[in-house]
Amino acid sequence: MNSATRSEGKRNRRSTLRLNPIASKDVRGERVAYEPGATIFRQGEPSATIIYLETGSVRLSVLSHTGKEAVIAVLDGGNFFGEGCLAGQSVRTATATAMSACSILRIKRQEITRKLHTEESFADSFVAHILRRNVRMEEDLIDQLFNSTEKRLARTLLLLARYDKTDGPQRALPKVSQEILAEMVGTTRPRVNFFMNKFRKLGFIEYDATGVTVSHSLLGVVLAD
Repeated sequence: MNSATRSEGKRNRRSTLRLNPIASKDVRGERVAYEPGATIFRQGEPSATIIYLETGSVRLSVLSHTGKEAVIAVLDGGNFFGEGCLAGQSVRTATATAMSACSILRIKRQEITRKLHTEESFADSFVAHILRRNVRMEEDLIDQLFNSTEKRLARTLLLLARYDKTDGPQRALPKVSQEILAEMVGTTRPRVNFFMNKFRKLGFIEYDATGVTVSHSLLGVVLAD
């Protein structure tokens, strides 16, 4: 398989997905599988579909006019992204990259619009999802403006470990490099490395070649005055 094919993903026949608990009925879309490192969509491309991430993890990043890249989110299964087209967004404002093997459902804007107009339970769940995303973005901005690098890194690790989810923590992080963490936190890789070593010495995290495991005790760093 050549790189262009990997970048586009492996497309399967059109199918439906029960977005439990997002929806009570099937949503029609095109299921696509992506390999780690493949691009799901690029910043500046036409925006006509909403993406539902079934499994795996995805990184959203933006590129400035000067060529500087920043990671704005890392998403795991059960998340929508690319929903800006519902608000008239004609092009993608970020690049979505598979961090692990992923299965997604590409849903046309018209299909989501139909569901929003015809199924109240789906509309309620979808709007709640968007509102939670907006709250998270506000929290990220406040974190970036007012907290130290140490606290920002601790919060990022906890979020990646799903300590904010009601279905319980996923203590093992998705595979993410210190470079990516630095872009998410807004600092340099050496600073991330310094605090990762500090957290490990204090018993807040464990990491080796297989990945990072986060302890609930790391929350103390975020809550400390």
